[in-house]
Amino acid sequence: MKELSHSAPRARPRRAPSVQELIEQGARRLERARVFFGHGTDNARDESAALVLHALSLPHGAPARVYRRRVGPADRERVRALIGRRIKERVPAVYLTGRTWFAGLAFRVDPRVLIPRSPIAELIERRFTPWVAPARVRRVLDLGTGSGCIAIACAKAFRSARIDATDISADALAVARANAAQLKLTGIDFRLGSWFAPLAGARFDLIVSNPPYVAADDPALADPALAHEPRLALTPGTDALRCLREIARDAPQHLAARGWLLLEHGADQGAAVRHELVLAGCRYVRSHRDLAGHERITEGQYDPL
Repeated sequence: MKELSHSAPRARPRRAPSVQELIEQGARRLERARVFFGHGTDNARDESAALVLHALSLPHGAPARVYRRRVGPADRERVRALIGRRIKERVPAVYLTGRTWFAGLAFRVDPRVLIPRSPIAELIERRFTPWVAPARVRRVLDLGTGSGCIAIACAKAFRSARIDATDISADALAVARANAAQLKLTGIDFRLGSWFAPLAGARFDLIVSNPPYVAADDPALADPALAHEPRLALTPGTDALRCLREIARDAPQHLAARGWLLLEHGADQGAAVRHELVLAGCRYVRSHRDLAGHERITEGQYDPL
């Protein structure tokens, strides 16, 4: 009698992972790698989602069915490579996706500009009230505009105001102009030059700036993520207060009577900046604290009398 042969059962083909599963896998990779979050996201899952959706060319806020979609080998490799670059090179996720948010607006960014993360955003969204009267703001200046985020957000907040913005970097101004065009805010006057240099004789009701304020020898600059951001926009050199001092000193020549000057600065620089604003002839000088309780923004109203 012929013996029957028994062949081994065939293994079922492995099911391709869904978009949602790739996001969870990516989050676990980021957590194991101990990358620093804080450039647009503050946790591994949100950052993984941003990277996965970008790699797959999927929109943010896609319907739930999109997250259940199965992902093929080629697309999985794109996701793996992008998250791998985030981990190995410590490139901020915002630079990898080219997209971030500021004051409720979407901005395109790349290594030509700092990643927008200023606490000034919250003040802009409430139009700097209660101390600034929005109806009196007819002309606004953003010094060191970078990606254009502050100037553009001010243009949205003060619809009838004229907005000017300066930057010493032609590359940064190219990014700023592209962002303004994308958001259909083409009336902003972007000018190339250092601080007030391109603005001879102009006066403003509101001057806002997030200048470089980190000393060149500050250990914070050793953060691998910061290595990808333009050093010129981070540090003025060994004197961390140099740019803040220059702006405060020259602002009276460009502030309208009872105009406001508002400066972002380091967490331990509030007292020094308040001193500079008082020397410049400002009144009602005070500092604002961020969500961590640190003094990060100082303002003053110029009163020439």
